[in-house]
Amino acid sequence: MTQHPGVHEKEHVMTIIIGIDPHKATHTAVAIDEHEDPLAEVTLAADRCQTSRLLAWAAPFDDRAWAVESADGLGKLLSQQLVAEGEHVIDVPATLAAKVRLLGSSKASKNDPNDAYSTAVAGLRHCGLRRVVADDHRQAIRMLIRRYDDITARRTQAVCRLHAVLVELIAGGMPRKLKADKASAVLRRIRTDNPIDIARKHVAADLIVDMRRCDRELEQLRARIAEAVNASGSTILEVYGVGPVVAAFILGYVGDPARFATKEKFASYNGTAPIEASSGPSKRHRLNPRGNRKLNHAMHLIALAQISHAGTPGRVYYDRKLAEGKTKKEAIRALKRRVSDAVWRQLQVDLGRR
Repeated sequence: MTQHPGVHEKEHVMTIIIGIDPHKATHTAVAIDEHEDPLAEVTLAADRCQTSRLLAWAAPFDDRAWAVESADGLGKLLSQQLVAEGEHVIDVPATLAAKVRLLGSSKASKNDPNDAYSTAVAGLRHCGLRRVVADDHRQAIRMLIRRYDDITARRTQAVCRLHAVLVELIAGGMPRKLKADKASAVLRRIRTDNPIDIARKHVAADLIVDMRRCDRELEQLRARIAEAVNASGSTILEVYGVGPVVAAFILGYVGDPARFATKEKFASYNGTAPIEASSGPSKRHRLNPRGNRKLNHAMHLIALAQISHAGTPGRVYYDRKLAEGKTKKEAIRALKRRVSDAVWRQLQVDLGRR
């Protein structure tokens, strides 16, 4: 038998694992027993009846668990529907399912049944995989912060294109931090009869309109994010330097804090823990380029907020590292790890208040 520890539950034992390879149009499911022997296979259309048909097919397997490849991706809707029906659902990363398939002796061919089988084997043999739970406020916050990211990227693109146009109209261009009102005022002062420059002014005016639209959307979205963070009841705002937007990044991308049993695991996940790069007697560590980069960016913003105000514990720690001979970058990295630990502690407080 195999064990599937849930996020909040004690280990649960299942004898039948059903692997699912989800797609936009179809889903393929393969049921296996504890010896990895295939028991049944089905491919069904991805439509409004997908869950009822899948449960009817799986009815003979009483003691079952579902292993869904990319339960936060293409398998998101199906996973949530199965959870709503009281099913035990496990999220199998696509990379893990692919490794299991490639290492298999007879299921290495790339097709939907083999992918579903590999997903089932991964769910059977790999303890510690995330159990899928019903969406809550964290999912809503993640959607809001992703939207915030999209609009911010769209505004940045408009600003970059506006800089490229203005440098062809004004010697030296404009300052790097460009505001819509200032750019509009400068554009109005430009007088030209050159048809090429007139076209450039029209393009620049359109880009300024895009910037204003993004600014309005971001202002509205910040208010919605603040409401969502406050409604979550999280104590993460108690960390110095954490505002509603940064808190939304943390809550949205951390998900369930119970999966980080220690602050070391959390630091490794967000990329603030250095990577050991030792060789022989030489012991050293280097910067961690991996981890969740959104969370790493949030830790960076908190660290910058702390060192920008004199007298804060973060600034005192930063200055002490500089006095020890660390470079500014090294001191910030050390502070980011300290910030990560503080954030983890508040997440554990949130977990204890559930």
